[in-house]
Amino acid sequence: MEKGGQLSEKWKILFTIPNFDTAGSGKALLNIASRLDKKIFEPYIACLHDKGEFFKVVEESGIPIHIFQFTTPMTRRIKGLFQCWGISRQMKKINPNLIHSFHYAPDYSEAIAARMAGIPWIFTKKNMNWGGKSKNGWKLRSFLAAHILAQNTDMIRDFFHHRKNVSLVPRGVDTDKFSSGPKVTSLMHKYNISTHEKVILTVANLVPVKGIEILLDAFQKLSKNHDSLRLLIVGDNDNDYGCEMEKKATQSVYSDKIHFTGKVQDVKEYYSIADVFVLPTLDKGRREGCPVSLLEAMSSGLLIIASDIPGVRDILKSFPDSMFLAGNVVALYQKISLLLQIDFKQENRNNYRLRVEQFYSIHREVDQHQSIYEKCLTH
Repeated sequence: MEKGGQLSEKWKILFTIPNFDTAGSGKALLNIASRLDKKIFEPYIACLHDKGEFFKVVEESGIPIHIFQFTTPMTRRIKGLFQCWGISRQMKKINPNLIHSFHYAPDYSEAIAARMAGIPWIFTKKNMNWGGKSKNGWKLRSFLAAHILAQNTDMIRDFFHHRKNVSLVPRGVDTDKFSSGPKVTSLMHKYNISTHEKVILTVANLVPVKGIEILLDAFQKLSKNHDSLRLLIVGDNDNDYGCEMEKKATQSVYSDKIHFTGKVQDVKEYYSIADVFVLPTLDKGRREGCPVSLLEAMSSGLLIIASDIPGVRDILKSFPDSMFLAGNVVALYQKISLLLQIDFKQENRNNYRLRVEQFYSIHREVDQHQSIYEKCLTH
């Protein structure tokens, strides 16, 4: 890499994220930062605190981490701007060439601070939240950004269709790590699952938009006709909604076939014992940006059923029969019933994985990020 005919130093990229406690966004950040071309880019990370199990994984990556308050409330504008100036001084100490925000909220104070520091600032839009009280925040965040990375085409159409500084950059997965393989027998034993049973799996942090109640109701209907089914619900359920869903499951006559695992750092083993993956997200609120659990399941050779919503549509546009009307219990029940009848054809599994390899590999995602960084730093 050369600038002005002379060999330049590496470009320093500062990735910002509130925390690594909600590990989905943290894993996405680390997937990119740890795979950048080290001959060209030098990654750094800033977050608000060091809590969360995944923070230890980030530390082990060797990427320098800065803990400081890089956002501030802007309800009182004068005070907020004064705080932004202080944040900008912290940014100048790190002195990155570019800041890439993985913040999921409509905060724009970080962008103002970056402007004050004279550092280009970009962000990834990770969900479909935009309206209501947050609308002005998202507009200001977008106005201040040098570039915006959108995760699905509905997002670009609905929020950014007039903007030229927007790129479609969906999530990617490590297809070497997530591939079909032998079932992890220790997990089979843990849940007392026999080899003749079929396992339905969902992976999600349990919040109301995830539609777990739809899956539970569909499983209730399925179990009336199939006595060899299990349902695994993998994800953080340590909240009111999670408790509500566990209570709903215990009230089912098939409660002994439903298992809540809680938060799992590495879900690969759970994909190995599953047959069908279901993503029942509702078509409201923040919905999905580009659901990585869906991509991991496809790459792992599972059969797929997912809600027909933004984010999912891009991934499954070649497989329209794999989508169901969001929030419709009967539609989900019918889709899973059909899969049970076709005896899990291997051809479908292979086609899902091929789709991921072609359009959603982690290498493709990293290449797209590097191209955007270079574009922002050379124009």
